[in-house]
Amino acid sequence: MTPRILSVVCCCLWLVISPGFVKAFFQNETKAVRKESPPVPVDEIIHKFSEKEEEFRRARENYIYRQTVRIEVLELDGRRTGEEYFVVSDILFDNKGRRVEKVIKSPPSTLQRIILTPDDLHDIQNIYPFVLTTENLPKYNLTYVGKEKVDELDTYVFDVSPKRVEKDERYFEGKIWVDDLDLQIVKTYGKTIYQVTKKNRDARFPRFETYRDNVDRKFWFPVYTKADDVLDFPGNRVRVREVVKYENYKRFEAEVKITDVEELPSEKPKTP
Repeated sequence: MTPRILSVVCCCLWLVISPGFVKAFFQNETKAVRKESPPVPVDEIIHKFSEKEEEFRRARENYIYRQTVRIEVLELDGRRTGEEYFVVSDILFDNKGRRVEKVIKSPPSTLQRIILTPDDLHDIQNIYPFVLTTENLPKYNLTYVGKEKVDELDTYVFDVSPKRVEKDERYFEGKIWVDDLDLQIVKTYGKTIYQVTKKNRDARFPRFETYRDNVDRKFWFPVYTKADDVLDFPGNRVRVREVVKYENYKRFEAEVKITDVEELPSEKPKTP
């Protein structure tokens, strides 16, 4: 092997095992955003898709689905360590119409180098499937970036960041991709932003990417989230991979049973 070829091979191997390369690859940094002006004013696009997001939020509250969460600790070069958290649950309604989570499978966690906190579980439920409705739109700054293809979809790309970070609140910061026809978010990439306190100053949370898919030919629901990031804890660097799947969306139909029905008197005409 000549020195030049050896140099190229070594460079490629470094890229494969480098955490920085993993992050860059996951962020799809090679994709080019087209610097195109939209056909309508940006504020109008934001207004319309936030209204659609509100419709989506209300609609998803009436669906049941299966959620699978897998969190792994990896070596920095990607080798598996056997440390894993895995839960499969059904998001359902009880007989009083309240949203409940029924755990289907939950083997004992083998995580050692990281500890899952309530904030981690909150992010899985609320930040990963990020929704930007008319209600929470005033909390964020949005900057139009351009247009980009996501699979076969043409999308508007926006940078999103919180205007203020309030205590005990968690926010999204990153990019969103909005379908230019349905005007709904079809992809998000970013991280959680929060106010650092003495209690959480050593906590670290990964960047994540969430994809949505069309459900019932109307709404774009989250179906897949992946995070693969190196977290810089004090004195230790830990690579974490998270995969969340949302499957089998079905619209909830309440079962109504009618009992103790009293027969009404007939309306036959009286005989003279």
